[in-house]
Amino acid sequence: MQTAANVLVGLVAALHAYILVLEMFLWERSPGRSLSGFDAGLAKTTAPLAANQGLYNGFLAAGLVWGLIAADPVGHDARVFFLSCVVVAGLYGGATANRRILVAQALPGAVALAAVLAAG
Repeated sequence: MQTAANVLVGLVAALHAYILVLEMFLWERSPGRSLSGFDAGLAKTTAPLAANQGLYNGFLAAGLVWGLIAADPVGHDARVFFLSCVVVAGLYGGATANRRILVAQALPGAVALAAVLAAG
């Protein structure tokens, strides 16, 4: 169970690293614009905000990687903390910005968190 939990944590970390790239570097290009649905003008205007969001997603990814490489109990506690942050951020984003965030962010985080907790 521990291996499955670690794989799920790694996938959530990779997802947030990908979101970092989309929001910080590709926001005004096709991948970022398809994510946001913004036209070129709005994407340009909101690019600094998206970059800030991307940075936070990078911190989530870094925390999850730290949780994977740190020895327990610190690693376990870091995985639980950062996955909880992912879930809360996904719930908030789903409620305030776009419901797709519930499926794209909160759900994977919750599944990984459940696996980490079940693995002990």
